[in-house]
Amino acid sequence: MNASVRRSSKVQITLDTETTGLEARKGDRIIEIGCVRLNGRAMSDDEKDYLQIFVNPERDIPAEVTAIHGITNEKVANCPTFAQTADRFIEFIRGAELLIHNAEFDVGFLNMELERCGKGRLEDYVTGIVDTIDIARELYPGRRVSLDSLCILLQIDNSARIYHGALLDSQILAEVYLAMTRGQGQINLDEVDDPNLRRMMPDASKFKVIRATPEELIEHEKMLDKADKQSKSICAWRKLSRPAQESGES
Repeated sequence: MNASVRRSSKVQITLDTETTGLEARKGDRIIEIGCVRLNGRAMSDDEKDYLQIFVNPERDIPAEVTAIHGITNEKVANCPTFAQTADRFIEFIRGAELLIHNAEFDVGFLNMELERCGKGRLEDYVTGIVDTIDIARELYPGRRVSLDSLCILLQIDNSARIYHGALLDSQILAEVYLAMTRGQGQINLDEVDDPNLRRMMPDASKFKVIRATPEELIEHEKMLDKADKQSKSICAWRKLSRPAQESGES
């Protein structure tokens, strides 16, 4: 699922699943599927572009897993099995390029479910599968690329994400993907010819400098003393300012 082999498609769908555990090959099953079809470069307002399916996993959901996504055994007891809802899911994603965060996990579970009911594999129905983690790692090397971390980085509101949820996470992923692929980083303002679009910085000599009073400096040192005491070390501010102070004294 390397980002370098991404394939383009007119239809893109973000996808996420919730499961009874982490091991598809050890009997864990899907309990929720969430999908969001993108409308070009925007989120769609049409309910037909959203798919949420709750699935009876035909096994118990451990309490510690329910604590993560909030889905109980009672909630899915009367839901269809995956086999009973597979065709509905396939028709929704057919011919699309799927965008999945940590695709290996979700694809592994979906292929296990599809093969179990004789429906082949996910790759049989879509034009491509993009792992959005690969995109994030290319754009932000060295940074954490969980969905929550990317929301913080890209200033996307994820306050509704009290529990993990397949549809909610697909909606958040759609916003994250659009933000990551917006292309704003490629804009070169130096090539803008219209002077009305430029904002010139004033001459630095015209900046007004307001220096701290002796009383404010004393309070500042007290705060640094507290920081030193709590960290049992020298705080970063003093480490940075010490060379300048020492060079001024020599």
